[in-house]
Amino acid sequence: MPYPSPDFGQELRKRRLAAGLSLTGLSEAVHYSKAQLSKVERGIKAPSHDLVRLCDAALGADGELITLVARTARDTPAEPAPGHVDEEDWIMELSPDGHNRFHPMGRRQVMSAGAASLMTWRSTNAEPIGPAAGTGMLEASRAMFTHYRRLGQSVAPGLLLPVLIAQTHTLRELSAQSDTGTRRQLLALGSRYAEYVGWLAQETGDEQAALWWTRRAVDLAAAGGDPALAGYALVRRALVTLYRDDAEETIALARRAQSGTLPPRIRGLAAQREAQGHALAGDRDACLRALDRARDLLARHDGDSDEPVIGTMHLPDSVGMVTGWCLVDLGRPREAGEELDRQLAAVGPDAVRTQVRYGVRRALAYASAGEIDHACALTEQLLDGVSAVRSATVTIDLRRLSRVLARHADHPSVRQIGPRLGTLSRPPTS
Repeated sequence: MPYPSPDFGQELRKRRLAAGLSLTGLSEAVHYSKAQLSKVERGIKAPSHDLVRLCDAALGADGELITLVARTARDTPAEPAPGHVDEEDWIMELSPDGHNRFHPMGRRQVMSAGAASLMTWRSTNAEPIGPAAGTGMLEASRAMFTHYRRLGQSVAPGLLLPVLIAQTHTLRELSAQSDTGTRRQLLALGSRYAEYVGWLAQETGDEQAALWWTRRAVDLAAAGGDPALAGYALVRRALVTLYRDDAEETIALARRAQSGTLPPRIRGLAAQREAQGHALAGDRDACLRALDRARDLLARHDGDSDEPVIGTMHLPDSVGMVTGWCLVDLGRPREAGEELDRQLAAVGPDAVRTQVRYGVRRALAYASAGEIDHACALTEQLLDGVSAVRSATVTIDLRRLSRVLARHADHPSVRQIGPRLGTLSRPPTS
């Protein structure tokens, strides 16, 4: 949480007066009460991050007000050291109530812990599998992966993780019994499964597991002759720092993933992430430049590859959607709401997780613009989807929305959705 800052308050007052605005005028521009703004200016109340962004935009500060806000230092999770994909046993514990727990163990640990005495099924076929069997496994696994990604749009991540982890393991083990060509394809597909597992792990709120699985995806891809996924791993790590409000690290990671040696799609996704980092920092010009670069790079992507697409497959115009996302953080909520209206109209109704993710941000935009009835109506339409997908990252924006609406606690629309919104704003459990 931010701390009260006399320096910020003084600078806010200085810029407000230079712009010829009274406290009432600024209050009307940012939709915060005059009393709250007065306390912030006097350094006796901490400004929320949302208020800082709105004031920065309203006063044309180009991110300078944002840099004055003291943030709680948060260490970036240490990235697990690279490992060999064939030196671990993966242990999955499943319970009848639906909870599950995954952890990797070195094979010496398995033996010393007595885990080898558990019920196990190990392949006794040491002979290589034939090309036809390998091809059949690839085709089936690719089709299942597309199905699982679609299913992931409408169910809680914890329900899919066991089967996705098991499939990743199967592809890894089969690769050891395949000819060279088939082995590479199996490992490459396994890397896509592992990357998706990492994303779902982040959706449960487990950053460490997300980073571990991203590292496994890089290992599998490299073993299959595809070093490019290491670039996308930087984009995934930047998503972790983005949700931690760390603009500087988000930008740095995203820039590292824009090497000219990487495929255009990875560089385009990295440019989008860089834009989101610039938006957090309040740098509108740098944000728009990164979005332009992203659009150009993504337009060069060759979609004819047999491998599953890296990144989202449910956004007809990802740059347009990310533009709407960025406008919220740039303190331009009305523009953000209008852009997100256009983009969400093109998203299919089955893409529930995508509808919820960007729909909550659209509701946040309209709430921040003072359109409380409209924001509440949009939010009410999303609550069933929020409950179904149980996303830790969506919950972060849902809490922001809840705080904005709490300033209008006596509004009838807020009172109507308040209890359920409060329940769903709590961090989800896997």
